[in-house]
Amino acid sequence: MSFDKELRVGIAGLGAVGKTLIKELDSGVFGLRLAAVAVRDKQKAAETLQGLRNEVAIVGLGELANLADVVIECAPSELVGEIAEPVLRAGKTMIVLSCGALLDRMDLVDLAREHGGQIIVPTGALLGLDAVTAASEGVIHSVRMITRKPVRGLVGAPFLVENNISIDDVTAPIQIFSGTAREAAKGFPANLNVVVALALAGVGPDKTHLEIWADPALTRNTHEIVVDSDAASFSMSIQNIPTENPKTGRITAQSVLAVLRKLRSPLRVGT
Repeated sequence: MSFDKELRVGIAGLGAVGKTLIKELDSGVFGLRLAAVAVRDKQKAAETLQGLRNEVAIVGLGELANLADVVIECAPSELVGEIAEPVLRAGKTMIVLSCGALLDRMDLVDLAREHGGQIIVPTGALLGLDAVTAASEGVIHSVRMITRKPVRGLVGAPFLVENNISIDDVTAPIQIFSGTAREAAKGFPANLNVVVALALAGVGPDKTHLEIWADPALTRNTHEIVVDSDAASFSMSIQNIPTENPKTGRITAQSVLAVLRKLRSPLRVGT
């Protein structure tokens, strides 16, 4: 691979993660250039982009594929298909944060294969995906994850609304969900992309088990993972500091930056 060609980066969505990525890319990341952003409100985006050192195009979602070599999805999960299809059809790279949406759109993987594109799911707010990916080359017997979150990071989740579960006034930790990664992705689309990433790295969304706890004493999103395989048994835990959006951890944007650096780095560490 030649590293002398600069890769153009496009970002879909300007939430907490998108804003962070824009600042970092504008400051300079080797071999990468922020070329375009796609948003619904172009006027608001123009205000966000004021003060950047480099000029960045503000376009519609469907235009990113023509302006970027790598597109990062930082948008609501229902827009994943609209963003990804033209990018993958053009044989380019798509970084998907709302990976829960992929469970109903695995045809996107076929599209990437057909046209020479690639879908990358970053580690995000999780850890240990390298170990899980390695273990999946053998036999994984079980994968279990326990997520504990501050109450405000879970309020309004579709699963809670549909089941008429109120957690606003809880005074002690309460388990609000137990089931598969696939079920969690539908019930908590803005919260649990991490368990889908874990499932895709390991035994799949129907064999990955998850518990979700709402804990009023917490200020950080915490995840515990226990894996048993024929190669190793291991457990991991992480406590993530939220961004201005309580559903998203600060480490998510940093994880995307790490992926971007690996695309152009002459030294790559990790699977």
